[in-house]
Amino acid sequence: MKTLTIIARGFLGLIFVVFGSNMFLHFIPMPPPTGEAGAFFGAMFVTHFVYVVAAVQVVGGLLLFTRYVPLALTLLGPVIVNILSFHAFMAPSGLPLASVVAALALFLLWRHREHFTGLIKPVSRHEKAITNSQTVTPKVVIAN
Repeated sequence: MKTLTIIARGFLGLIFVVFGSNMFLHFIPMPPPTGEAGAFFGAMFVTHFVYVVAAVQVVGGLLLFTRYVPLALTLLGPVIVNILSFHAFMAPSGLPLASVVAALALFLLWRHREHFTGLIKPVSRHEKAITNSQTVTPKVVIAN
């Protein structure tokens, strides 16, 4: 299982580093998308938002090669959701690769699930009451 995890990390990291870097360096020629997908990408290029997404992809992809895999998965999670949504609704031709990327990320998320348990742990009413009672209200002092 450890070998499979290393392979998944390497493959997913490579995908994000290569395709994220391609947004900056344009070494893989890609025809511009048409229709709604073209309008969506056009808006991302005009506003330069594509560079923010590409930077997150590169950073997240590089972090997958380090011991910061949970941070990488946290950064790449929203990007993966957007990639899946884009291909599901606007450009279905890329859906197979997007599905592989999502499956690899879900596998890694499952393998590192101990780092994410606090996010899905429900807060008991007792803990919530303690947290609410410990809030500090600022006191206003009026000097004469």
